[in-house]
Amino acid sequence: MDEDTPVSEGDAGFGIGAVSRRLGIPAPTLRTWNLRYGLGPSRRSPGGHRRYGDADVRRLAEMKRLIATGLVPAEAARLALSLPDPPPPSPLKGGRRTSPPVPRKPGGRPAVAALARAATVLDGRAVSGLIEETLAAQGVVWTWEHLVLPAFDAVCRAQDETGTGIDAEHLLSGHLQAALHRLAGDVPPRGDERPVLLACAEEEQHSLPVHALAAALAEQGVQTRVLGARTPYAALASAMRRLGPAAVFVWSQRAATGDTAPLADLPHVRPACQVVIGGLGWRGRPPSGVVRVSTLPAAVACVMSTLI
Repeated sequence: MDEDTPVSEGDAGFGIGAVSRRLGIPAPTLRTWNLRYGLGPSRRSPGGHRRYGDADVRRLAEMKRLIATGLVPAEAARLALSLPDPPPPSPLKGGRRTSPPVPRKPGGRPAVAALARAATVLDGRAVSGLIEETLAAQGVVWTWEHLVLPAFDAVCRAQDETGTGIDAEHLLSGHLQAALHRLAGDVPPRGDERPVLLACAEEEQHSLPVHALAAALAEQGVQTRVLGARTPYAALASAMRRLGPAAVFVWSQRAATGDTAPLADLPHVRPACQVVIGGLGWRGRPPSGVVRVSTLPAAVACVMSTLI
């Protein structure tokens, strides 16, 4: 619906005060989201007043939810604006009103099943197609949370039940990493920008979350340097001294690699550098100044806050 679409008195939508009370979002914040991100009222009453329609309210609620998960506002707005309008009702048939089926977004449950099935039969073309389609439509964070993690869960559950399927997991990992790597390399270099340094903990071989974070930061225009799996802490320290990064992210998936003690020995570079850790492997209290996150949206938000 266009921004100035007129509506009838019976379908005039909601004023900003009503939306504020309904969603618990202050009216000044709603005005800011309208001006900055285009999440505003799309209707006009017969008297010419701007009004929020049902689709507008749904997008605002989605933006509020995404921000609460740790997503930065710009990315939350992009995902919220991608929500489709509800389909119009179809004519009455046989005395009953019916509606056409609502199209599913890439990355919904059918796509999760399709991706897991394609990986299981080792159909690399289909795996790449599904991943690329969803990344283009929904972005990295949404794809990771709603397509990739559920698909890996399905593949791993099949492994537990049958004792086979490691080949499917490896194929899925390979095609996903290739897609994420392409996205992460799309950011043009800027001479005055301090990069973000990403690495796995020493002896940690699971590096996909690091590549996902690099791609998600690339969507925000952030330069990254990925050291990858099994990065010795001495090598990480050396890279910190040479690059002077704005932030360092270290991933540990297994308890065997999650000792937090070596983090205290990382160098204190100038200007200051924020160290962020993620993954279930970390054990013990992180050293002072080290921030621990538990999700990809939280990692993106934490790193972006250091760049403001």
